[in-house]
Amino acid sequence: MALATEPLQPSTIGRMNERQVLRLIQSQGPMSRADVTRQSGISAPTVSKAVAALLTAGLLEEVEAPEPLRGRPAKQLRLAQQSAQVIGIVIDQPNCRVVSAALDGRIHDDRAVSFATPANYARLIDSLAEAAQSLMNGGKLATLGVGISVPGLIDSRKHVGILSPNVRITDGHSPSRDLERRLGVKCVMVQESHALCLAERYYGAARDLDDFAMFDISTGVGLGVMSGGRLLTGHSGLAGEIGHITLVPDGRKCGCGNRGCLETVASDSAFASAVSKRLRRKLTADQIVELARGGKLDVRAEAAEACRYLAIGLAATINLFNPATLIVHGRLLETDDRLFGRLVEQVKSRTLAPSMADCRIIQARGSKRQGAVAGILQHLTNSIAPTLN
Repeated sequence: MALATEPLQPSTIGRMNERQVLRLIQSQGPMSRADVTRQSGISAPTVSKAVAALLTAGLLEEVEAPEPLRGRPAKQLRLAQQSAQVIGIVIDQPNCRVVSAALDGRIHDDRAVSFATPANYARLIDSLAEAAQSLMNGGKLATLGVGISVPGLIDSRKHVGILSPNVRITDGHSPSRDLERRLGVKCVMVQESHALCLAERYYGAARDLDDFAMFDISTGVGLGVMSGGRLLTGHSGLAGEIGHITLVPDGRKCGCGNRGCLETVASDSAFASAVSKRLRRKLTADQIVELARGGKLDVRAEAAEACRYLAIGLAATINLFNPATLIVHGRLLETDDRLFGRLVEQVKSRTLAPSMADCRIIQARGSKRQGAVAGILQHLTNSIAPTLN
């Protein structure tokens, strides 16, 4: 016997149409109403109604089409650029970044703020709020929301940071709630690796892919997995902390309190620490990459050691999650153009052959800034109507 289901209300159907139109333009770029009607399969009157709602909400804007081939120029619908913006915030070490972006994800590089990460949480919120307000007040753009990329464990149900080994000042706090009170606009907090996943899916190497994994080796080591078009977040949003698997028993102490975690031997930070220890002067990963690329510093030994452990983490990811694509985000792989190829060969030797045959490994194109922006844009899209899957 079939179970009875509640019929969809007209308002719900309308919002689902709005979502479909918005997602089409996000995926395909600017298009006319006629193009939207043809590609969406929705009737012209329904498209007009959905477009009107999206224009009123500030998510879309209408502009003249460039150089029509014939006849009168048709107006095009595009994601808002001149009338609205979103703010992206990256909480990280040693610096935090705040950027403005159009709704197509294009970051306004001339409107960006960076500052050293403060020593306590109150100063962090003050600094972030001040930077965001300067971008919100700097023009006539309506600010539709703020996305915040935060490293470490985040309880997605309570929207609270639980444990961030590299930015401990966020532990027990909710930057999204605190900034929302200060700024007066919707603020959404996204775990750093999950944000990088979204950056790759919207703007990078995983555009429109539904199954891939993002392995971040920058400040720490984190993992984001997209399966069937959805992020795997776990029961409380804590999934993906592969960086805190013990790899070297009794190894170097990690920020999480354990010893020998993967991120103590396979991250940009660990790589920079090893190079700095040998040179007896502190250098960042960015500085080391610049010196190595310029032929002024030989870091082959430290890079090879980091990649040896990194290959173990990547192989484990492929064996556990069977992604179609595995994307690696980090700077140490830029020290030598041949290093990534060598890493892939090491991963192949450690991975189950059938799983490896089904997976390609590539370097990331997205950034943490784009991840923060993608986080708020996904929230705005999802707030229109529920997904169908």
